[in-house]
Amino acid sequence: MAKQITYAQEVLRKIIHLSSLWMVVSLGVLPRSWNVCLFAALLIAQVTIEYGYYRKWPLFTATYGRFFSRMLRESETGPHFRLSGAPYVIAAALMVALLFERTISMVALSTMLIGDTCAALIGRKFGKHKINEGTKSIEGAAAFWLSSIGVLAFFVVFYSQRPAFAIMGVFGITVAMLAEIYERQIKMDDNFSIPLAMGIALSLARFFPGS
Repeated sequence: MAKQITYAQEVLRKIIHLSSLWMVVSLGVLPRSWNVCLFAALLIAQVTIEYGYYRKWPLFTATYGRFFSRMLRESETGPHFRLSGAPYVIAAALMVALLFERTISMVALSTMLIGDTCAALIGRKFGKHKINEGTKSIEGAAAFWLSSIGVLAFFVVFYSQRPAFAIMGVFGITVAMLAEIYERQIKMDDNFSIPLAMGIALSLARFFPGS
């Protein structure tokens, strides 16, 4: 079994994960073209930084390595170059900005950031009932589903969305939860599968009568 980072390091990692909620705000206030350019530039910069750290370039080992090396998982520090979760989060923001309209992209990205954080922290701390070969837990899955419902409820209420939006949102959350649980089987990083499932489900709400 691969060595895990400590729970305290996991918490720090997820705090950084949640700090990416600024991108949700950006999706809500900036034009799509601006967000696409911003996220694309950030993605290039993040990949460059991580590659520089992997190659042990002094500038990157002294900066990125000093602050983040302890939070990297074993798979991200092996002999072969592997990206951390950060580029995938930025790429997910770029994906939703390109594919979905403003509110849907905000819900999709928020669900990934908040739901995944709750699933990881609750699942690792309280996950006693393992599923999917012990890599996930019922407690973590429940934390993902409930926190994502909270995210959906926020947008339904404060953005005055129709019932169809809520119904398809619940469906999307359920599909996203399953995609997160079976991430290894479907071979898609959950930073992509979660917002993609939510975005597609919410986009289908427009086809409901009265929507």
